[in-house]
Amino acid sequence: MISKKILVLWVFSVLITFSIGYWVARNNQTSNLHKEEIIRKNFSYKYINPILECNPDISLNNQLTPLKQEIETIINREINNKNISFAAIYFRDLNNGPWFGINEKEYFSPASLIKVPILMAYLKKAENEPTLLQKKLTVISDPSIGNNIQNIKPSQATITETEYTIEKLLEEMIIYSDNNAYNTLAQNLTSEEIMKVYQDLDVDISKAFTNPNGNIITIKAYASFFRILYNASYLNQEMSEKALNLLSQVEFKDALVAGVPQEITVSHKFGERKYLDNNEIQFHDCGIVYKQKNPYLLCIMTKTKKSINQGINLIKEISKTTYQTIDSQK
Repeated sequence: MISKKILVLWVFSVLITFSIGYWVARNNQTSNLHKEEIIRKNFSYKYINPILECNPDISLNNQLTPLKQEIETIINREINNKNISFAAIYFRDLNNGPWFGINEKEYFSPASLIKVPILMAYLKKAENEPTLLQKKLTVISDPSIGNNIQNIKPSQATITETEYTIEKLLEEMIIYSDNNAYNTLAQNLTSEEIMKVYQDLDVDISKAFTNPNGNIITIKAYASFFRILYNASYLNQEMSEKALNLLSQVEFKDALVAGVPQEITVSHKFGERKYLDNNEIQFHDCGIVYKQKNPYLLCIMTKTKKSINQGINLIKEISKTTYQTIDSQK
């Protein structure tokens, strides 16, 4: 028969073993959570990095706090100097997922940024219609949204009443921000096809139903287009790669691109809008900076009543500050 003393020692040893095992397992689990929140697989793509597993709740970490504070200082300085009236920022580390925002819930006019979801709508259709991109459309002109209203005009533009393939129109719309190409492409989609992109990506643009030319989207919501392209989680991998390849060729390079070294690839889209009723000028630039081993998403939206150059210069400075800060952390 087992003595009472031996039985007590045995129970005690079991409890100690269980406690040690639980402590080790818990610490390993915590360590792994901090070490890797996103699991990816290496693919042979240049612009995308498909995501396999993600914790969607990662937000600001301590390493990003100094960057956020420095950007806030820059914005406040420019507001105090009356160069800009408002700005919003969205940053996301595309390796591990930490992000931060500044005024990320405020609404802006997307302006030409809206060309990216149009691109995605066509590429989504092309996944099931292999010949779609070779179909030809005749370019139409709409004076209210044509190239004539742009401050940053395309160096080359489509010719009205001329046929182009859809693939060529997508190139002109993205690379040169050709409004006539955009108008032609948009007119040849149904409203359901356009809205499906926003609905599938859970991007709220309900404000557009009552005021389509107003402030209808937040910077955080818009940034999701680039994040989802990078993750290849909406378009397939081929089409996501195609989209980001086009966006890497955008002709305008004076804002987001100007803040990083020339050898760094940036897939981005800019947008500009001037409101005649209050003389407010909005200028935005949003995209992915393919910094080696540390790619990141950076979106910047601005409002000013001076000139478009104020927004451009602010975005360039914030882009440069962001790159240098991330580079110093390697």
